[in-house]
Amino acid sequence: MFVTMMMMDQMLDLPPPLSNEVPMMHHVINGDVILVQVNPGETFTIRTEDGALQCIQGPAEVPMMSPNGSIPPIHVPPGYVSQVLEDNTGLRRVVVMPHSECYPPSYSPALSPSHHIHPPYLTHPHFIPASHTSYYPPVSPGDVPPHQFYQHRLPPIYPEEIIPLYNISTFMGHEEYCKPPPKKLKQPVERTSLSQVTSPLSNSYKNTTACTTTANGYGKSHSSPGGGGGGGGGSPGNKRPDRRVSNVQSRSALVSWTSVSVSGSSGRVPSCGYELQLKDKGRDGKYKVVYSGEELQYTLNDLRPATDYHVRVSTVCNSVKGPSSDARAFTTHSDPPDTPLPPRLSHRTKSSLTLQWKPPADNGSKITNYVLEWDEGKKNSIFREYYVGHQRHCKVMRLCPAVGYTFRVAALNDIGTSGFSTEVLFYTTGSLPQTSLPPRLVQTGPSWVTLEWTRPNSCSTEEVVTYTLEMQDETKGLDFQAVYSGLELNRKVESLRRNTQYKFRLIICSGEWCSAPSSLLVCKTTPDRPGPPVNPAVNTVTYHSFCVTWEPPQDDGGSGDLTYVLEISEGNSEGVSEVYLLCLLNVLLVQCSDDLTVCTHIPPPGRCQPPSIVGNVKHREMTLQWDGPLCGEESENVEFSLEMCAMEEGSEPTEVYCGCKAECTVGNLLPGTTYRFQVRAANSAGYGPYSESVEISTAAGPPGQCSPPAINVTSHTCAEVTWEVSRRESSGIDISEYRLDWGRDLDSLELVYSGTETYFQISNLEASTDYCCRLQAVNQAGAGPYSDLVTCQSPAAAPDVVSGFRLVDHPLNPTESEPFSHSTSLALTWDEPHCNGAEMTSYSISVGDSIITTGNVTCHIIRDLLPDSEYSLQIRAENEMGPGPFSQTLTVRTRPLPPSPPRLECAAVGPQSLKLRWGFSSRSQLTEDTTYVLQMEDRNQRFVVVYRGPSHTFKLQRLSESSRYRFRIQAVSEAGEGPFSETYTFCTTKSLPQTLKAPRVVQLEGNAREVTWESIPPMRGDRISYVLQVLGGREADYKQVYKGDETSFQLSGLQWNTDYRVRVFACRRCADTLQELCGSFSPSAHFNLRRSDATLAVEADVTRVPMGSTLTDEQFAGLMVFGVASLSVLMAFLLQLLI
Repeated sequence: MFVTMMMMDQMLDLPPPLSNEVPMMHHVINGDVILVQVNPGETFTIRTEDGALQCIQGPAEVPMMSPNGSIPPIHVPPGYVSQVLEDNTGLRRVVVMPHSECYPPSYSPALSPSHHIHPPYLTHPHFIPASHTSYYPPVSPGDVPPHQFYQHRLPPIYPEEIIPLYNISTFMGHEEYCKPPPKKLKQPVERTSLSQVTSPLSNSYKNTTACTTTANGYGKSHSSPGGGGGGGGGSPGNKRPDRRVSNVQSRSALVSWTSVSVSGSSGRVPSCGYELQLKDKGRDGKYKVVYSGEELQYTLNDLRPATDYHVRVSTVCNSVKGPSSDARAFTTHSDPPDTPLPPRLSHRTKSSLTLQWKPPADNGSKITNYVLEWDEGKKNSIFREYYVGHQRHCKVMRLCPAVGYTFRVAALNDIGTSGFSTEVLFYTTGSLPQTSLPPRLVQTGPSWVTLEWTRPNSCSTEEVVTYTLEMQDETKGLDFQAVYSGLELNRKVESLRRNTQYKFRLIICSGEWCSAPSSLLVCKTTPDRPGPPVNPAVNTVTYHSFCVTWEPPQDDGGSGDLTYVLEISEGNSEGVSEVYLLCLLNVLLVQCSDDLTVCTHIPPPGRCQPPSIVGNVKHREMTLQWDGPLCGEESENVEFSLEMCAMEEGSEPTEVYCGCKAECTVGNLLPGTTYRFQVRAANSAGYGPYSESVEISTAAGPPGQCSPPAINVTSHTCAEVTWEVSRRESSGIDISEYRLDWGRDLDSLELVYSGTETYFQISNLEASTDYCCRLQAVNQAGAGPYSDLVTCQSPAAAPDVVSGFRLVDHPLNPTESEPFSHSTSLALTWDEPHCNGAEMTSYSISVGDSIITTGNVTCHIIRDLLPDSEYSLQIRAENEMGPGPFSQTLTVRTRPLPPSPPRLECAAVGPQSLKLRWGFSSRSQLTEDTTYVLQMEDRNQRFVVVYRGPSHTFKLQRLSESSRYRFRIQAVSEAGEGPFSETYTFCTTKSLPQTLKAPRVVQLEGNAREVTWESIPPMRGDRISYVLQVLGGREADYKQVYKGDETSFQLSGLQWNTDYRVRVFACRRCADTLQELCGSFSPSAHFNLRRSDATLAVEADVTRVPMGSTLTDEQFAGLMVFGVASLSVLMAFLLQLLI
């Protein structure tokens, strides 16, 4: 037998069998039972006959059977000892514990040798090595107590680490297991490798079949004989990818594997893929492909918590699948429990509810507590905790009777809390209801009755009351049968027999109590509707009557007392009637019998009523209406014929209407004439007699259309209209008035005259305008039609007065040849007047005593006037008809002469600036509002404005050195813009070299020093030279020691222990003028020549103000600004604190 035990990440091994032992026995006839105790936190691993590993987690006792009663030796790790304990029943136990303890921690008093223990049995398979001395198979699983059965659970994988088991030749397969991490442990516990376990087993297997071990999570695998060769043609051969499992969670895990190099027959590397297979039903389960691709890792999702899984990988190249790798086993982590089912009610009283619930799936971690919450009967969806514990039942006390309470439950384990179950509502029992009143009858029918009842007053509104309605059917017996049980206060009992008596009673139940039955309610169903009468027939049909016969219905509805109802529909125009036959039973109508169609004989229509007038009679038409025949023959098929006859002798009647309507309008009549009318009706049988005749006279009509009026235009503003009286359409009545409409077109006609005269004069006309008019006559009967439209045109006239005559600042049409001046010229404009039908030819402008004539324009410039003078102007327009009137007088004044330009001077010149100055002109007097415009010529030889304002000086900045600039100036006042001055040319000077930084002094050997300074590039082609000056000891003035183009100079012959200062400045040699421009001195550099000093101290010459000296204006202003700024900051800080 070979047994492996894992204790605190250690392995306990039983000795392997010898090679010369007999084969294993598959059956055991007699033997002793040996219990191997597994402590908490330990795992006992054995191998079955088929090679599968079985793990048993502690605390547990593993029963093993020995055929000869011997106990196998157990190899334990360092620090542990094995003990054999035997109780009074002869049962022996193998206990592995630390050397310092007397008994294992998990060995409870109930398992001590002094107590009788029923041996627990486990259902784990076994494997037995070939042995003739000892035989230890597991015992039968028939007597295993439930509390001693521990399910096999493979340990999960530590992060980035996999711990393999032994892999020994023929006894151990290629399985790999990982141990789960302890709860709430961030880092995996350090494990002792198999090679560090000191036992005789390590030497016993040195010469067995070769096996390899891979660290860092990769398991062991046997080296197969053909593993080194690859398949031909790019097949994977026997190469297997190595795989590992990491990042194991409760429902996911990451599987990764190493790539396999495969070479084809032609030397090319074929494309290979990998196929990952997974199973979770033990070694005998079927693998399922979960991934196929070229990646070297895959994340398994949707796993079950605390479940053992096996994975393996195979290589697929060119549709050829290689052998699968060794199976890798791992166990997913535990998870919070599943959501439990809602609790159920086991018992209830008026003040308590007893609830029970079933445990949900624990997902690998034992459930420690349950949480029961309730809403305290408030039904506000706010739950409070009532019970927390490991029990699966709870009794809720101190409740109100007949009140509903809502509960929900959740489960807890070491991992977390599950979700709450579905909310469930339970009611406590209520008080005993009083004897109920009998139900009341609401409505009855042939096969149903509707009953209702009331709620007892003794029951509260929150108490649940159940009503049971019982019925007695005398045809079935005298017992009452329940027909309804529920919470409603009414019920419709159906499936009853018609015209039958029933008895009902009511029982009220509240909680666990029920009232006595109520008094009886006796009711009877109504008879059903009878069937329709059969075989209806019609005979003896006349003009106005017919006879109907029928037979009784086959179903009388449960009652023999029948009443028949004969219905007839209204006949149509053809005399057809529909007959319906019904039966009456207890005033209930039933369905009709078959329809019968009866057609009576149609007689000719009777005499119609005489026609009558509708509305008012007009002079040329009238509307008449009449009633149909008096005998009721009117129908849709009746037609009417209306005849008309004039009262004059020899006139014959004429049919003026024939149709189905009893109304018509007769037109084309003569005004004031009497006519006779009569009407008759006709149907399919023929015409009926004429009605009585009636005489009707037309009304008098309005006058006829007038003759067109005559128009005589007397001037362009006046016209006379005359017309003649027409009597051919007077209709016998004198004309009361004439109406004259006048306008420019038909849409603008307006009434301008109404009277009895036959002429009218129209004034205020416009010249050269088209007009039209029409005439209408009116009498007592109304207004006649308008006459034909008459048109005319007024003659042309002189133009109207010119409006909008005004003075403008600038001419609308300026000309470059003649400049415009406000001092000697006036720019005038005006609005074009109405030409009155003749084209405009010219305009005349009156200037004092002279007249200026212009063309057909609306603007003009008057030149050669005196400056600062006042003029009175008038204008008139002229056309072909003559000149129009003058406009109103316009008084204007010319402006004074504009100022002359001042003389321009250059006040200051710099390398990049020019300050210009100008003075007053002696030729014109300038005012305070005079503005000066200074212009400078740009690169394109165009003058641009650089200054505009009242000042007399201006400084131009950012100019180029040694450059010429051209300027001109102009003076502008209220009188206008004066002329530009002549062009002035000014030139900028050349720039001085910039100030150099303080020179640097470098120590040389002895009393020599080297002075260096920065260089300046040439300025616009001019060379730069440098001048170096030295001040030593007590000398008062600097002495020049060097002048040249170099940027360094060596000083020699210096005196020891003497202070020296050096400074330098640059000079610009102008190539054109041979002038030398020198810049400012640089800051002085100080150095001291001492024998004891090892290094040279050089410092910049900083100018300091002596304490007793007077501050300059710039220094004083700086101090004032600093003081004011400090005071402002302090005040702002104080205000911030106050706010």
